[in-house]
Amino acid sequence: MRLLKSILRWGALLLAAGLLLAVLTVFLFRYVNPPTTAFMLAWQVENRSGVRHDWVPLEQISPWMPLAVIASEDQRFLTHWGLDIDAIASAVTAFQEGEGLRGASTITQQTAKNLFLWKGRSFIRKGLEAGLALGLEGLWSKRRIMEVYLNVAEFGPGIYGVEAASQAHFGVEAAQLGPEQAARLAAVLPNPHIYDASAPSGYIRQRVAWIRGQMGQLGGTELVRPFY
Repeated sequence: MRLLKSILRWGALLLAAGLLLAVLTVFLFRYVNPPTTAFMLAWQVENRSGVRHDWVPLEQISPWMPLAVIASEDQRFLTHWGLDIDAIASAVTAFQEGEGLRGASTITQQTAKNLFLWKGRSFIRKGLEAGLALGLEGLWSKRRIMEVYLNVAEFGPGIYGVEAASQAHFGVEAAQLGPEQAARLAAVLPNPHIYDASAPSGYIRQRVAWIRGQMGQLGGTELVRPFY
């Protein structure tokens, strides 16, 4: 009994320390640009090679890019508090009906995952992702979340961040992206190891057309004007 109490006490202390470290790290990254991410480190270890990554502030990213990822990935981004309850409920219902566990991740959740977690789908990881997303929403502005997301998202094998992606796929800086190019980058986000923004398949072209339509329905770049 004494041993069990000791184990539980140390477990609680380690959990509390981990939570405190996570909060402090999230708070630090509100002001300091993350030098790397969990996904970048995993790529480097698994492939024994470096990554292509160049950080740029949001004001040096074309406004078409945040609009494209909102249209593609998370149309409630500006109004939710980190989690899309409707999307989560839909994913849980699909899982209960025998389908695989699917994403339903907001841009905030994807930012948390890319920064701190690992690939794969499990309830444990999704729970951690949700908790971290709430922390990001509580400590960061929507503008900061978008800035970090666009700088850490993977747009191709070993290509992280919109600046490196713009250079690799189109030979231009992120500030020069047009609506078509931004939509093509957003279209490959679900699986950048299969889809290629510079040589889009028929499926990606269809998805780009849908994203472009959604960008217009959302009001164009006026939607993201507060970021600039």
